Amino acid sequence: MTKPAYLPPPDNGLSVIFADSSLVVVDKPAGLLSVPGRGEGMADCLVSRVQAIFPDVLSVHRLDMSTSGLLILARGAEMHRQLSRLFRERQVEKSYVAVLDGLLSAEAGEVDLPLIADWPNRPRQKVDFEVGKQSLTKFNTLSRDLVGHTTRVELHPVTGRSHQLRVHMSALGHPILGDELYGGEAEMKANRLLLHATDLSLFHPLTAANLNFHCPVPF
Repeated sequence: MTKPAYLPPPDNGLSVIFADSSLVVVDKPAGLLSVPGRGEGMADCLVSRVQAIFPDVLSVHRLDMSTSGLLILARGAEMHRQLSRLFRERQVEKSYVAVLDGLLSAEAGEVDLPLIADWPNRPRQKVDFEVGKQSLTKFNTLSRDLVGHTTRVELHPVTGRSHQLRVHMSALGHPILGDELYGGEAEMKANRLLLHATDLSLFHPLTAANLNFHCPVPF
């Protein structure tokens, strides 16, 4: 029997972190597309599930299907423009937690490697110093598991390229556990991608209130 190309998690209700007349913040489960995919059977996604409750929401940014955690949606076209501008101007701070294969020696650092789509192997991305787009990730080591030979890190993407965190960690020689695209042997060391969007901070586009959202790590 052929395995379905996309088998989203069951819809057991949304985990809404925050909602007002301008925006909605939800905790996206791992395995669920952020927006509809291309082709048959790819319509079920976070946006469609949120629209069942908040019909006016629009996608502002995305998380990889395999990534869980915080995602913001705009309510209405004007708020979509406002929030999109904040993301474009890098006025939204994002933090992730990941579990890496191996023992990372550095306590903190950054990965500054340009990325571009690996067209023959889509949806993979690759490092390309000639035509890649500038991509920067900062990291802090949280803990090391000497028995499991893994490292838990906090990741801060300065830029927002597709698969940026996954490619950058793999480029360090410490891919994220459960990564089916860049993990190599690390793919089989977890039953999902161990990458979670834990924190989002921004100023509310209408009220200028400082918004700080947190979503505990499920692994």
